[in-house]
Amino acid sequence: MSNRPFLRLGTRGSLLARTQAEGFAAALRGAGIDVELVTIATVGDLRTDVTIAGLVAAGRSDGVFVRELEQALLDGRIDAAVHSCKDLPTSLPDGLALACVPGRAEPFDVLVGRTAGTLATLPAGAVVGTSSIRRVVQVRATRPDLQVRPVRGNVDTRLRKLDAGEVDCLILAGAGLARLGLADRVTEVLRPPRFWPAIAQGALAIEVRTDDGRTRAAVSLLDCPTTHAAVRAERSCLASLAGGCLAPIGGWARQEADGLRLGAAVFAEADGRVSSVTAEAISSPADESPEDLGRRIAAELRLQGADRMLAAARGQPAGD
Repeated sequence: MSNRPFLRLGTRGSLLARTQAEGFAAALRGAGIDVELVTIATVGDLRTDVTIAGLVAAGRSDGVFVRELEQALLDGRIDAAVHSCKDLPTSLPDGLALACVPGRAEPFDVLVGRTAGTLATLPAGAVVGTSSIRRVVQVRATRPDLQVRPVRGNVDTRLRKLDAGEVDCLILAGAGLARLGLADRVTEVLRPPRFWPAIAQGALAIEVRTDDGRTRAAVSLLDCPTTHAAVRAERSCLASLAGGCLAPIGGWARQEADGLRLGAAVFAEADGRVSSVTAEAISSPADESPEDLGRRIAAELRLQGADRMLAAARGQPAGD
């Protein structure tokens, strides 16, 4: 019988989710830890007939890809859960903690074009496939002459729809394509400040029970402090703005020679016109925490009207 530590690692069942979890599991095995993958279906996986925004409007939380995994953690059916960090709400259930953020992959969105290779060269009236509100408003800000059509499903499902001619291009997370070995499908990388990615995009989040020191110590072996700090800053900004996973907010933090730099943007659309506010700063003093940097950027966005814009996006009164 093996004396090696053993962990049950929870994952969604999509090809991308399992690929991500397998990569993390392989690294754990390399560190001397035996791992079993446990596949758990989430509401977001099961209800592909409804947009994510529709699920939230129907009373689901914005954690439609994580809540069932979190319940499995709390029930003791798994020891750790692997999430795409961008899907993880900023507020975690009592008893759970974000224990590890491995090294980040490509943080940016990408265009996968069928009839043109870039957003700028798409012909007027071309159909862009995406279900993300953040991506929709940025496309409309850049190319109001394009059509945007919701496309749900796993990455391979979306690519099949593209290849079948249902849309002229897709906007996807570059990290997902890279992890699936499909980076050659990318025809354009969409970078800030022209196009802002989702908060924590490209990063994985390993969630554990707060009272499980054994699992926390094991997964922490694979933590990347630089990536973790960037994610902490981005998530702090999102939390300070009270923006969920579906809010039209983008952000990107990265370590530079003189400190951690965070930029973020908030978008709104009214009467067919898109407006945005942006803020960017580097940690100062150098020992400013990632969370404090995130809150500082959020405060700057508020001074520019972010609260009013987000309230309008939620269909709520803007308040005082």
